[in-house]
Amino acid sequence: MKIYIDAMGGDNAPAEIVKGAVEAAREYSVPIVLVGQEKAVRDALDRYDTQGLPIEILHAESVIGFDEEPVKAVRHKKDSSIVVGLQAVKENPEDVFISAGSTGALLVGAQFILGRIRGIKRPGLGVSIPQGEHSLFAIDVGATSDAKAEYLLQYGQLGAVYCEAVMGIPNPSVGLLNIGSEEEKGSMVVKDAHQMLKASGLNFYGNIEAKDIPTARADVLVCDGFTGNIVLKLTEGLMSFIMSELKKSMMSSFKGKIGGLMIKDDLKEFKKQFDAEEYGGSPFLGVKGGVIKIHGSSKSGAVRCAVRQAILFSENDVVGKITARLEKMRDSGEE
Repeated sequence: MKIYIDAMGGDNAPAEIVKGAVEAAREYSVPIVLVGQEKAVRDALDRYDTQGLPIEILHAESVIGFDEEPVKAVRHKKDSSIVVGLQAVKENPEDVFISAGSTGALLVGAQFILGRIRGIKRPGLGVSIPQGEHSLFAIDVGATSDAKAEYLLQYGQLGAVYCEAVMGIPNPSVGLLNIGSEEEKGSMVVKDAHQMLKASGLNFYGNIEAKDIPTARADVLVCDGFTGNIVLKLTEGLMSFIMSELKKSMMSSFKGKIGGLMIKDDLKEFKKQFDAEEYGGSPFLGVKGGVIKIHGSSKSGAVRCAVRQAILFSENDVVGKITARLEKMRDSGEE
């Protein structure tokens, strides 16, 4: 197993990406391949003592920008870090590719280069939403905006396999994001998906309203990519706003400053619960290979955590387990 990392992807590449790779190689002793412009990557690596660390460089001449049209970029930039990294993973099914680069290009490239697992209509991008000591695995959060009911059913299946295999949750419960808890609420697509999930054999939790996301004790949250992405970004923005306003409020008076000092460590722990860097990245489930997307603004901590996540993804054979579940469903006529 090797972990391929897009060294040129993201706002802080290659410096923070390389730093995170070095930290991960030290902590996990897993072979890491940094994909990108060799000179730039080598210059970043030279800042650290990497003697004895299992780190290689795979040269990729170009970079796909965030503003480029994904399909066109993947087709024309065959020498980009995203395309070169995905091609490497295609040759070795146990390997995993991590990128903080263009989400669109990564998802398009994964489908073009790796291909979809047989039976998967639309792969989904998943992410863990923290709920204190518990977390809710939401899927899809950005891969497909216009979902059909059958896609939502498959997101439930994909999320359940991931929670079982990587998060160690037996018989995970699957909830459906909706505007009400009642079965008859929602659009026609969501109502149809509700019935499909209910009859699927999954441990169906029922509908989950947006206000209940922080407290619902389901394990998987099914949603279309448009809604899921809005929920994710609203959660990130709201948390950032709350912490900023809390700090501002405490610093506005002497009493607040004293109180702030007294609970400083507690606030750090609270903030840590919602820190994306602590949760690694978002796996792209349903393609024939391991692909993990990390935030475009990711720093070294997120890269390190994503490597840990990639190790679990590979060791627990997530792709194989998804494939096996779909084959079992076909054999039993459930599809």
